[in-house]
Amino acid sequence: MKFKTHHIDEIKIAELVSDDCIINGAEDGLDLLGNVYYQGFDKIIIKEQNIIADFFDLKTGLAGEILQKFANYRVRLVIIGDFSKYTSKSLTALIYESNRGRQINFVASQSEAIEVLSRR
Repeated sequence: MKFKTHHIDEIKIAELVSDDCIINGAEDGLDLLGNVYYQGFDKIIIKEQNIIADFFDLKTGLAGEILQKFANYRVRLVIIGDFSKYTSKSLTALIYESNRGRQINFVASQSEAIEVLSRR
């Protein structure tokens, strides 16, 4: 796993750099979380393409399981993607509610992700 590091003042943000699907299940999410935490990051940016499509089908429970792990360990997560293509009302509600908070956010661009994670 390769990470690009962003430094904003004293804030250190990890951005996963890969064209591959990295999170194929809950264990992969936990591995990513551990890897990031071990390297001293408490904020991470990943792209939609790095996450299996089942994540965005809330019926699978995968999103809830993975997002809960990030929340429990207090590692802030921002997922970059075009979420307008998903028509599920429950996913739209999850994204809306997540974006109202600070722990998990869904954004459209890297610059927006860094801006969100730069806020204290």
